[in-house]
Amino acid sequence: MKRILFLFLLACSYGAFSQDLPENPEPGKCYVRCTTPDVYVNEDVQIMVKPAYKVLKTYPAEYKTVTERVLVKEASKKLTIVPAKWGTETVSYVSKEPSNELEIVPATFSPSSETIEMKPAYAQWELGAPAPDCESSNPDDCRYWCYKGYPAEYETFQKEVLAADASIVSSPVAERSDSYTKEVIVEPARVEEVEIPAEYDEITKTVLVKDAYTVEETIPAVYNTVSHEVLQTKGGLTTWKEVECTLVEYNALPINWNLASYTLTPEAKRIIDENLMPVLQQNPGVKVELASHTDSRGTKESNQTLSERRAQAVANYLVEKGVNRSLLVANGYGESKLKNRCSDGVSCTEREHAVNRRTEFRLINN
Repeated sequence: MKRILFLFLLACSYGAFSQDLPENPEPGKCYVRCTTPDVYVNEDVQIMVKPAYKVLKTYPAEYKTVTERVLVKEASKKLTIVPAKWGTETVSYVSKEPSNELEIVPATFSPSSETIEMKPAYAQWELGAPAPDCESSNPDDCRYWCYKGYPAEYETFQKEVLAADASIVSSPVAERSDSYTKEVIVEPARVEEVEIPAEYDEITKTVLVKDAYTVEETIPAVYNTVSHEVLQTKGGLTTWKEVECTLVEYNALPINWNLASYTLTPEAKRIIDENLMPVLQQNPGVKVELASHTDSRGTKESNQTLSERRAQAVANYLVEKGVNRSLLVANGYGESKLKNRCSDGVSCTEREHAVNRRTEFRLINN
């Protein structure tokens, strides 16, 4: 069987490797073509999967209720008029002032006489009688002139002379008194100020204790530590390596996957460590295929995706263990390679379906 498998592999790869076959092969042996792989070392790098950012958290304003005494009416003054107080008083007065009565005493006269010169004394020239012996023809020539004086002429007149002139006799008239009653201010009117006190009331109000505010919090960046391979030594040298013939066929990796899950449980990792890791350690530089299959239940698309993820989960675990990723080929076959009759529409037992749910590995040419 091993010989037939070797010849089959040899025939299949003849076109590609006919010029690079292993020298001096032994009958019944199995070989795989190995290319000296690039040597990578795993290096941890931190990838920022989420940058640092700020979170703003707002806090509402804080209030408190206080009671406050407030003025609702200011203090004032009330002006009250106090009327005047009156009393009576008797006032005496002169109703008629004193005076005098006057009596006229007429003038008195006494008889008298007065001689008045009616014609003053005078003298005048007078022509005398013509002379009897006048010889002139002009009679005036024989006349003489005499300066003859005449006495004054008087006349006595009777008259009255003032004996006593008119006079006034004053007789006093006594004054007359009377009285009247008048109202007098005993106490004058006044304005009294009355203080009206202020009026207060109590009010309840809500006062701000602390205004709304924002607290800024910086969320640090999130990093994932990723182990990646860094090329340490460039490979490329092609060699042939003798391997056990059973390893070029599919070998079971009996992982019991949880339903619809592709997460490796601790038990699954133990199985990988015990069944696959020794093979890789004994055959350094050999490439391995990781194949995962599902049963026919579910859609083909979901089964294909699930098988691929399971195969990749095994590959990722091996990389974590230090296996060079370039030596791993993870293939998912879904329900395309069933090992029994349990295809779609066929009623099968759980045990029969379990045969198809499998993960396998084999060594392949590099």
